[in-house]
Amino acid sequence: MAAPTLRTVLRTLFVICLLATACTGASPPAAVAQEQPLEIRSSSQPFKIDDPSAKTIGKLVWRGGIMMTANSPNFGGWSDLHVSPDGKQLTSISDEGAWLTANIEYDGEANLAGLSNARIGQLHGLDGRLIASKAEADAEAMAQLPDGSWLVAFERNHRIWRYSTLTATPVPFEGPADIGRQPSNGGIEAMTALGDGRVIAISEEYSLRPDTVVGWIGTPGAGGRYQWTSFSYATIPDFRPTAIARMPDGSYAVLERAFDFARGVRVRVMRFPASQLVAGGTVQAEELARLASPYAVDNLEGLAVTKGMRGETLLWLISDDNFNPLQRNILLLFELKQ
Repeated sequence: MAAPTLRTVLRTLFVICLLATACTGASPPAAVAQEQPLEIRSSSQPFKIDDPSAKTIGKLVWRGGIMMTANSPNFGGWSDLHVSPDGKQLTSISDEGAWLTANIEYDGEANLAGLSNARIGQLHGLDGRLIASKAEADAEAMAQLPDGSWLVAFERNHRIWRYSTLTATPVPFEGPADIGRQPSNGGIEAMTALGDGRVIAISEEYSLRPDTVVGWIGTPGAGGRYQWTSFSYATIPDFRPTAIARMPDGSYAVLERAFDFARGVRVRVMRFPASQLVAGGTVQAEELARLASPYAVDNLEGLAVTKGMRGETLLWLISDDNFNPLQRNILLLFELKQ
């Protein structure tokens, strides 16, 4: 019998990992007691395991990747991502209610090299106390409003809260009227805010028409109240949206993720023009690249977009390791081909 290929070995390990999680449940950590410094240990993430010379996939060019561990049991589960416009600082949230900030380090060719000066803390609830229970702490999407405050979307108990800073006590944010109709573990995973205060959100699983999921456009009105209209986001079998970010040209990038035991995890990096984003319309995004083994991939859930030093468009992807030792926290950087 022929020896198993590297892809088969990796796929088998991934399946074992998910079966172990499904059968026994990965033990989530206790909530972070208070904000604290964090030492992140980074190692280089290969782009393509069986071809060190590979640098491109689809319309994306590899600009570096890291595998991350840290000296905190709360480090992991990263569900969304924000990178400052100057590319110097990263902010992320966890589906266990933690937040992370860190400075981004680059090598001599301006490729991703590591993170430094990191801090970690726990989001607060409306009562000012740290969120401790999984049912309340499942933060899946984040967006920064023009005033610098943060919106955080939670699932299971579907809601959006507004934080003046991630260390502050939040206030409720009026979300779509049907936000509570989403499946318990299939709520808002993709959310971004625009310069005029509008908020774009897409549900992972809430669907009113075949081969689509529901998205919403929130427009600020009088008294700070938001008016919400809906649109549809077209999907293909197995893939569902997990993150959205606006591109420098005004279009939108979206991450879509799929998993099954035969093929493992796959991620599509998508783009659609702003002209498709209209009330009652259907977004039909185009595929920029598809990530699957042996390329760098894991449970990628967070996405950010910035401009590089040469004016190039950069896409940042971060993964949720589910606090499972056989999965990884990875941060990937790509450049969009011109």
